Amino acid sequence: MLQQKLKALLEHTVIQLQSENKLSPTHVAINVEHARNKQHGDFTTNVALLLAKKMAVDPLNIAALIQSRLPQTPLVQTTKIAAPGFINFYLTDEASYTVIPEILRDGERYGHTDVGKNKLVMIEFVSANPTGPLHVGHGRGAAFGDTVANLLTTAGFKVHREYYVNDAGRQMHVLALSVWLRYLELTNEGLHFPISGYQGDYIIDVARSLYEEYGERLHRSITELYRDLPVDADIGGNPEFYIDSLQQRAKNLLGTTDYQIVFNAGLEAILADIKEDLEEFGVIFNEWFREHHLIRNNDVQNGIEKLRINNCVYEQNEALWFNATKFGDEKDRVLMRSNGQTTYFASDVGYHLNKYERGFDLILDVFGADHHGYAPRIKGFLQAMNLDVNKTMVLLVQFAVLYRGKQKVQMSTRSGEFVTLRELRQEVGNDAARFFYIMRKNDQHLDFDLELAKTQSSDNPVYYIQYAHARICSVNRQLEEKQLTYEEEKGLVSLHLLQTEYEKDLLSMLLRYATVLQHAALNYEPHTLANYLRELSGSFHSYYNSCQFLVNDEPLRHARMCLINAVKQILANGLILLGVSCPESM
Repeated sequence: MLQQKLKALLEHTVIQLQSENKLSPTHVAINVEHARNKQHGDFTTNVALLLAKKMAVDPLNIAALIQSRLPQTPLVQTTKIAAPGFINFYLTDEASYTVIPEILRDGERYGHTDVGKNKLVMIEFVSANPTGPLHVGHGRGAAFGDTVANLLTTAGFKVHREYYVNDAGRQMHVLALSVWLRYLELTNEGLHFPISGYQGDYIIDVARSLYEEYGERLHRSITELYRDLPVDADIGGNPEFYIDSLQQRAKNLLGTTDYQIVFNAGLEAILADIKEDLEEFGVIFNEWFREHHLIRNNDVQNGIEKLRINNCVYEQNEALWFNATKFGDEKDRVLMRSNGQTTYFASDVGYHLNKYERGFDLILDVFGADHHGYAPRIKGFLQAMNLDVNKTMVLLVQFAVLYRGKQKVQMSTRSGEFVTLRELRQEVGNDAARFFYIMRKNDQHLDFDLELAKTQSSDNPVYYIQYAHARICSVNRQLEEKQLTYEEEKGLVSLHLLQTEYEKDLLSMLLRYATVLQHAALNYEPHTLANYLRELSGSFHSYYNSCQFLVNDEPLRHARMCLINAVKQILANGLILLGVSCPESM
């Protein structure tokens, strides 16, 4: 790639000047980036600024020295220095043309690098509690996490996708109770359903399946169930205390075996629905890691023990606490309650210890924006366990708000009904859902316009990009229909015929792809790739509307077909990484 060739020229020049004692023998990372403004050339480097800072000299003088010693190359027409010390490269036409044969040769692997050096990356995302269907908020985390994983793979990392299944927490027992009460309602009218229970219709569906399989086996006395219980919130009680008491009564009445039947019915039914939903969305996990594994593997206890050995825990009110404020958290965190039960926080400690012990070089935690407080507490307990905090990064995904035009869509109701990811996908399609979810930076608020996502116009970005791909496919079909020839080898030797401003603009856009791809991967910013594809599509549509491709001039026809097929390849590569399809007709 041109960027790498320019970097090699700079490295050679700097080393040569250092050997002549004209530059101090200090190492700096040489970066070559695409110029943001065409007036500043095609590529630019800040190497003079970096060297000048270490040498305490004027960067403009360093830039002039490097410029004067750069080897001549047919790739560069000229170089210019810009304040405060940038060196800008202006490419020759021949250099721009080299991107086309590289794209056509490398195909779907064009732009891939080995910068990751096969380092192991674990990315945990979605990880919604299996207490109900995925909603539209989970969808953004799914699209973001999966796309980041795709991008990291192109940068040479080995990526492990993981979903953490919270199958041991309190909410799972509330789910089991909710399922059992709906089961009892099938044969008992007037049963009181707790205000804090799971209200959605999906609970009733699980209960019906349970009844169909087990009949009356799981039925118990309603009188015994409600005997001497505290009151619920609708008559002035504490809803959480009430439901915990009711859950414990249900567990006692059912017994271990039958309670586990109810518990597993709710867990497995909802987990199966989540898996199916995500697979239909194009999100496949390498592992569905269950919280129960942490318990069986003693990871939670081992984590607590590490904190204890390092004098980072204390007892208060018969509970065990982690001294989180010592490590920058806003308050200390409970690890074990007075009744001996470990907390969600303790499971987080054990899960991250498990991640480290599995040998990952980088661990990415993708959380919803409501988990913004997790970053400092995770960093805190990692420090307390003497684990490398730089191995873990928390990436926050902001909420998505649905609109129909200017009208905000109600996301949920008191009855437990909410807009699910499946409903969204059924309305706008997987492609629009995936693209709209990632077209804004992950930590920025997202307004998702349902009507826009369904329109077939240039205002709809995913349609606009897919239409560019389909148009190029159409040109290839017309080529055959008109019985005209296209020979790639002849086109590659005729690229010098591409002289219009539209063609030069497209060549410039193609040159940017590899840089955009690597930036998007290393900075976890898939939105930059989405924006690039939209710009590339805009350049192509302008070209399509202004120039004929299937001209009688054979050399020009071959060259233009090479150009647009290179564009087609890049559009396809980018869309596939975003999890979006590449239609050949629209």
